Amino acid sequence: MMKRYLFIKFTFISLFLIVSGVNVQAQQVLTLEEAVSIGLEKNYGLQISRNLQEEADNNRTIGNAGFLPTIDVTAGRTESIEDSEFRSADGTGRTNEGARSTNTNAAVNLNWTIFDGLTSFARYDRLGKLKEISDEELRFDMEFLVSQIALSYFNIIRISEQIKVLENNIEVSLERIEIEETKVDLGSGSEYDLLQARSDLNADRAAFIRERNQLNEAKISLNELLSRDPRTEYDVTTEIDVNRFLPEEELYNRLMEENAELSIARFENEVSRIETREIQGERYPQISLTSGYSFNRSENDGGFFQFNETTGLSVGLTARVNIFNGFNINRRVQNAQIRSKNAELNLESQKLRLESEFQAIYRTYQNSIQLVDLEEENLSNAEETLDIALERFRLGSISSLEFREAQRTFIAAENRLINAKFEAKVAETELLQLTGEMDQLFTAQ
Repeated sequence: MMKRYLFIKFTFISLFLIVSGVNVQAQQVLTLEEAVSIGLEKNYGLQISRNLQEEADNNRTIGNAGFLPTIDVTAGRTESIEDSEFRSADGTGRTNEGARSTNTNAAVNLNWTIFDGLTSFARYDRLGKLKEISDEELRFDMEFLVSQIALSYFNIIRISEQIKVLENNIEVSLERIEIEETKVDLGSGSEYDLLQARSDLNADRAAFIRERNQLNEAKISLNELLSRDPRTEYDVTTEIDVNRFLPEEELYNRLMEENAELSIARFENEVSRIETREIQGERYPQISLTSGYSFNRSENDGGFFQFNETTGLSVGLTARVNIFNGFNINRRVQNAQIRSKNAELNLESQKLRLESEFQAIYRTYQNSIQLVDLEEENLSNAEETLDIALERFRLGSISSLEFREAQRTFIAAENRLINAKFEAKVAETELLQLTGEMDQLFTAQ
């Protein structure tokens, strides 16, 4: 009988090494820190965010704000060949055939707005705030990516733990078959119970295959986040450690101070106020300094003068005042003020949304911690119940169906505990992302 049991067990292991594609060689263990490091370096979306941040940084210059002058250089040369005839009133004349003429010119011109109603200062401030918005958007994208990598990583751990549960369950089902076969050989069992036990084993195997498929999909999803070959094989750590002591008040204060979305809303509010200043500056006179140096030389074989050459330096001051433009400046100022009010409303809306989200997630976190404690107790009871049921099943004091029910109860308790830990870790990760404290996620591992 033991030989038959060992044969069944060996057949099961061989089958699943083939069907599930298990690599019998040890795979590299990918830690959460390593996964995050790879993602921050290679994720395509984050690379785009960095490029946008660099673009905003490039735009923040005094030249783009309008502080610096513009200098233009122009040069040109023209040549022509003409036939000409000249005759005066006294009858004298002159005829030129194929006379060549050339004109050469060059100039350097400077234009510098030395006063524009302080619009340049407002524009430079706005560019600075846009740069800070870009920095915060990059930080948000980084924190979001880290949270997605972490959640994907924890999901792989969850599925791996459930696979272990299914593997242990199959071991129990194999032992159940062994007991049923022994009973049949001794004449105290029934073929029905043996067939039912084998059917339940097949159901357990099918559940194992489905779970292995989910694990493969989860690993591919993590590889995608890391922007690497989806076929890359790896293992993960084997346990989810939940931080049970996240302080609500401290996290709330960090939310109000450090949340990236809230920082973006604050900067956008400041940008809208600066835009109003920028438009109002157009009401004031604009004073520009102009200067230039020019060279011009003309040569003409058929003219009265063989050549004419001029050079000169020019300096000028120009003032321009907008007297009336159809009230467009007033309209633009009013619209800018409306945008400023909307930005303030958006800031308050963001605060309320994030506060509500924080409270909901923190309550979920607290409830998940309680569920973990409860499910740990339930698992202990279910494990003890299964041990008792297995012993009674060996002795024949309970039926095969009663034993199967104890087996199912134990599996359900294990899965509920695994899911409770995962849900608690999800809530913890979301809280840390909201409060800009993602680094705590690694200290807890």
